[in-house]
This record gives sequence, structure tokens and C-alpha cells, in this order.
Amino acid sequence: MNTSIKKVAVIGLGYVGLPTYVALLKSGKYEVVGYTRSQKKVNAINQGISPIEDADVIAYLKTHKVHVTNKQNELKDCQVFIICVPTPVKDDYVPDYEPVISATQLVAPFMKRGSHYVLESTVNPGTCEEIVAPILQKETGLKAGIDFNIAHCPERINPGDPKWNIYNINRNIGSISKKMNREVAAFYRTFISEGIINEVNSLKVAEATKIIENTFRDINIAYVNELAQSFDIMGIDLHETIKASSNKQFAFMPHWPGCGVGGHCIAVDPYYLIRRASLDGFNHQFLKNAREINNSMPAYTIQRLLLALNEVQLPLKGTKVALLGLSYKPNIGDIRESPSLIIEKELKELGADISVYDPYVQRAEKNLFQVVKNAKAIIVATAHKEIREQLLALLPKTKVKVIVDGRNCLDKEKIIKCGIVYRGIGR
Repeated sequence: MNTSIKKVAVIGLGYVGLPTYVALLKSGKYEVVGYTRSQKKVNAINQGISPIEDADVIAYLKTHKVHVTNKQNELKDCQVFIICVPTPVKDDYVPDYEPVISATQLVAPFMKRGSHYVLESTVNPGTCEEIVAPILQKETGLKAGIDFNIAHCPERINPGDPKWNIYNINRNIGSISKKMNREVAAFYRTFISEGIINEVNSLKVAEATKIIENTFRDINIAYVNELAQSFDIMGIDLHETIKASSNKQFAFMPHWPGCGVGGHCIAVDPYYLIRRASLDGFNHQFLKNAREINNSMPAYTIQRLLLALNEVQLPLKGTKVALLGLSYKPNIGDIRESPSLIIEKELKELGADISVYDPYVQRAEKNLFQVVKNAKAIIVATAHKEIREQLLALLPKTKVKVIVDGRNCLDKEKIIKCGIVYRGIGR
């Protein structure tokens, strides 16, 4: 590898950037600059407080004094710039490249001959060559692929996962130059497990890998969400059916229905591919349909609630409803693109009297019993362990008449035995 790499910058200190920053520090091989525009994050991290839920990061910051910054001049003399910024979509689902453009403009004055620009943010194929390269070449007067490198190494961080992390998840990396790709891949192998870096032949291949991974999941979740709606009409328990289908030893991968798809990847990434392909005249109809189905699930969950309330002769308007869970996945406080937020908003618009429980989200109530004791209906929107383990025992002490299990995580039969109307998604 290029032994001249001595100073590295990580731009963006969220769920991807902060673990990357810590991994580089732990290697002990580089001077590392962690950069974020957020003064709040700078203050917290420099005081040893992690703004994200990551056990490795939390432990490291507790035992090591670090210095992160929002001062651009501290990027001077860096040879590698790792970009870990969000890639959101706008309200109309059009990709929003502003964070990538801003980060590129931020580091451009410090790019020199031999520098590596590495984008880890998930983007559509063509982003590095069509958006990043022109900015860097205009600012530096240098030629990408000859004077400096542009690489893409899409992140695969899974927030809250105790097993899979930045050190052991396989990664793909592609560059505008094959020679420079070998060099930047060798750099990555110095701070994460050596055997997990796979060099691909082009930037576009690297960019496409993450998009198709998450779109694959989105499509399969849409399939079972549509099955759930069908099976609810036919009176078939889809949850049990998928379990039974899963005993086939090959050619079946179970996905599970639910009240919606959240997070910053699955609910967002397909739109980047849909939009970019449309510019070349291709219509990703299948991907669009999957997105429409998954986006419809919060409304379908409320529909399940309305039908269940009808059975006990209660209106939604004015009825006390406990919404359990705001985060998009269990046991973390990440609410990015969470379907729970849509459910909450629509319930309020329909006039329900809502109380919200989530032990991991600051604005929500933390006492489960206080939230459910006077509720007539419950929607479980996140399968937090506290909900799965505690709710059933609390039900006899409450006024609950209806439960809509938006994550199919509760014991259906035990709830029915309590005299409560149970509805899941596909059960």
C-alpha cells in the first residue's frame, strides 16, 4: 500500500462515520480527523458521549480522549477523505444529493495528487462519476483517476447488531482507477479485518451493490406485505405459513410482514435506482410497486385497528390508543424513516387520544404500564424486548379491548384468552 498515508479524515459522524472514525483510531496507524457540521455532536463526542447506539463506539469514547471538529482547516494535509453522510430523499421521493455535494465541496480544497476520496454513503450507479468527479476536478484542476482517486466502498452498518459490525462485515470497493483501487483497498485492510475487502472492477459496480442489496429486501418485504393483506381477507395465518414454508432446505428465504419499512436504507435506496434509471429511459415498475406497497402499510395497520374497534363498538375518534414503539427496529432509538411516525401522525389526524411508549426514544414515555393502563386499544409498531416480555402480564390490569400487533411479535392465543380482540399483519 501507499505508505505515505498518514492522515485520514472521516466526514460525517453518524451511524456510519463514527464507527469508522473509531476503527481508524484503534488501528493506531493514522492521525484521524473526525468532522461533522453539528456543534452538538462535536461537544458530545469530545466529552466522551456517543450520539449513536454502538457498543464499540460507546466503550471507546468512555476510555479514550478524542478530538472531533467542525473546523474545515483541520482537514489540511489529509491524504484520504472518507465520506459518510446521509443520502436522503425529498418529500416527493426524488434523491437529495445535497449532503454528498456539500461534503465533496468541503474536502475539495484539500485534495492533491495522490489523494483518495472514498464515498461510503449509499448512492445510485454513476453518482461518483457524474456528481463527485466534476466538483473535485473543477476545484483542484486535477484529473480524477490519474492525479487522484475516487472510490466507493458502500457501508453495511446494521445499527444495534451485536454480531455484525464494521470489523467483520464483508465490503466491496471500486475506484475510478484499478491501480488506485488496489491502493485504497490495502488502506482499508489496515483498520478492518483483512479478508473482508473485495475489490470490484468499477465504480458503478461498487455503487450498484448496496442498492440491489437493499432493493432485494424491499421487494421481498413488499411481497409478504401484499400476501398479508390477501391472507387477512382469506383468514389464513401468514406468520404460521411463512414458518412452515421455511422448513424447505433450499431456495426459500423468509421475509416477514409488518406495519411498514423504516430506516435510512431500505425505505430510501430504491428511489436512487428508480430515479437514475429513468434518466436513461428505463421504468423500474417492479421497484415502484414494492415501494408503494410498503409505503401503504402504516395506513393498512390503522385500517386493521378501525375494523377491530368496530367489533367492540368503539370509534377511533376520542378513543385512548397506546402506540408502542417509535423507532424503526427493535431495541435501538433510531427513528429514521420509521413507519411508527406515520402511524402516530395519522392517528392524531383521525382524532384518536394517543399516548406513546418507547424506552429508547427521548420524547416518548418510558413507563409501559402508565401508557397502556387506561388505553382501550394498542398498536405495537416496534418489537422492543420490553414490549414482547412485559406487555402480556400487564394486560389484565388495563382496560385494553383491542391489540393490533404491527410486528406479529406477541402471543396471539394468550391475548385472545384475555378477552382482547387481536389483529396482526397477516394473522
